[in-house]
Amino acid sequence: MKLMNLRSLTTIAVTAFAVLLSAGRVNAEQSWPDHPIKLIVPFAPGGSDDPIARMVASKLSVRLGQSVIVENRGGAGSSIGTEYVAKARPDGYTLLFTSTSITTTAASRKALPYNPEKDLQPIGEVASAPFVIFVSNDVKARSLQELINLARAQPNSIKYGSAGVGGMNHLGTALFASTAKVQMVHVPYKGIAPAFVDLIGGNLQMIVSSMPSSTQYVHSDKIRGVAVTGSQRSSLAPDLPTASESALPGFQLQVWWGVFGPAGLPAPIVKRLNSELNAILALPEMQQMLARSGATARPGTPEALGALVSTDLGRWTKLIQSEHIVTE
Repeated sequence: MKLMNLRSLTTIAVTAFAVLLSAGRVNAEQSWPDHPIKLIVPFAPGGSDDPIARMVASKLSVRLGQSVIVENRGGAGSSIGTEYVAKARPDGYTLLFTSTSITTTAASRKALPYNPEKDLQPIGEVASAPFVIFVSNDVKARSLQELINLARAQPNSIKYGSAGVGGMNHLGTALFASTAKVQMVHVPYKGIAPAFVDLIGGNLQMIVSSMPSSTQYVHSDKIRGVAVTGSQRSSLAPDLPTASESALPGFQLQVWWGVFGPAGLPAPIVKRLNSELNAILALPEMQQMLARSGATARPGTPEALGALVSTDLGRWTKLIQSEHIVTE
């Protein structure tokens, strides 16, 4: 009898503790947010991600009634900042603002301390932008088709620059080369800016750079744009045809940005953040800011962002394997 009473009391105590714990979580979710939120950008300050991240943070601060503070944690192809968020407490106070690099980094590195599909909770996509295919003025090609013809006629005669091995510039150009069936030489740099310097100087023949990173060169007479890689022409460069319409039907390459949290983030917080994010993307000033850098707002669901990550991760992994690309 005493043993039964002891067991009963233990069961009651455990049940009560579980109820209190659950009630505590519910109360925490209902009162969220009650102190500042960190929005981690896994890149050094000054990149094309910063202006968009800071605009999102500013608008979220107003809508949530709490400060949303942008914190740059760059390094290792965005993996340092991403790991920080992946291992953070899933309470809604540590979020990640990142880009397509989350998939290129995962595809190009043999070992990461996190899994982007399992250790992060997608919240919502923010925006996307096409890339621009630039050539040096020394290159005798006035169109994308002429560039492809030149590359086919003279294999490995075209050197292209990137912001680093395994990054979007590198893998995006490799995808272009694979699709166009051409062979080119990759020259990695520590950032896209020095690559542009060498393109202008004629030491490189080609660069594929995102529109936000290259708006100053779109109408420059120092280098020449031959195509954009979006589904339609860019309002910043309406005279440039898409790669699809000019030489490579169906070819598209875009950089995207999105917001994530740690896996295990409570569903009510995910829902609230996604709703507020989509409301921000509908604001005229947000759309105008994005348009100035050649980007387009992309409101959507957490599920859609998760699917985008999975699709891109598969795309880059397949490319690296099929083309025998050395990324480390």
